[in-house]
Amino acid sequence: MKLASLKEGGRDGSLVVVSEDLRRAASATGIAANLQTALENWSTTEEPLRQLFDAVQQGGADGLVDVDLADLASPLPRAYQFLDGSAYLVHVERVRRARGAEMPPSFLTDPLMYQAVSDGFHPPSGTIMVESEDFGIDFEAEVCVVTGDVPMGVSADAALSHVLLLCLVNDISLRNLIPAELGKGFGFMHSKPRSALSPVAVTPDQLGDSWRDGKIHLPLTTHYNGELFGNPECGVDMQFDFGELIAHAARTRPLSAGTIIGSGTIANKDESRGSSCLAERRMLEIIADGEARTPFMRFGDTVRVEMLDAGGASIFGAIEHMISRYDRS
Repeated sequence: MKLASLKEGGRDGSLVVVSEDLRRAASATGIAANLQTALENWSTTEEPLRQLFDAVQQGGADGLVDVDLADLASPLPRAYQFLDGSAYLVHVERVRRARGAEMPPSFLTDPLMYQAVSDGFHPPSGTIMVESEDFGIDFEAEVCVVTGDVPMGVSADAALSHVLLLCLVNDISLRNLIPAELGKGFGFMHSKPRSALSPVAVTPDQLGDSWRDGKIHLPLTTHYNGELFGNPECGVDMQFDFGELIAHAARTRPLSAGTIIGSGTIANKDESRGSSCLAERRMLEIIADGEARTPFMRFGDTVRVEMLDAGGASIFGAIEHMISRYDRS
């Protein structure tokens, strides 16, 4: 099934069930006021939500309406936790190689992960405001999972049973602020502002055989200023699957229902698939020619992130943003 949140209903939105073709929706507030509540009570909310989804599919749901994706907030407008990994080590390796650094052997066995901003997500479409172009504005196209309650010390195999939903994320990064922050040895702060999730989140069964082995086996397509930027395969070159990422996150603490685990920037060894962020394209240019030619985002630039099924239909809806200047006044 496909779940989304209307912008109405306060900071946590108002839960709706959306049809497979993303054209119709019905309110699910009679089952759970918002998605966070549904996730916290999944054992009792899942079946009624599935029944409502079937009714929406058949056109018989009460209050069935046409849905405008522009009316949707991120499925979780805010979340208790967003942990973003970097599971595609080819991306990490390129970034390090461009600055002449080796990749530590531990990166092959110990996942990279950081605590990202989760107290608010941008809506999946609209404007993202940044104070200055000098910050080095970048997008990062990723996939993520949303978990139920996860016990501390869970195994990688058992962790996959706690995946309740999947969605896409545009992880906004301010690249020129990263070096100084990492130089402090205390992680990201200003360089990693709010991100945005896809219009809908879907249950794993919605992907059929494309969800297996803890990975999504479909390409993730990014268009930048209306032109194809990259469509790497998510199921290829992923060093750590989502089971391993969840287990890593839960090694010393339980995870609460509604925790979001990100894959990190999707990247393939096959450079013909393109990239999922500007930083990687710049790194490839440095490796090939000694300097980066592609600038970071400027005000007015647009990005679109989307995943299509084998039949060409949008699974999660598209993340579509334009960058604009933030005026403090």
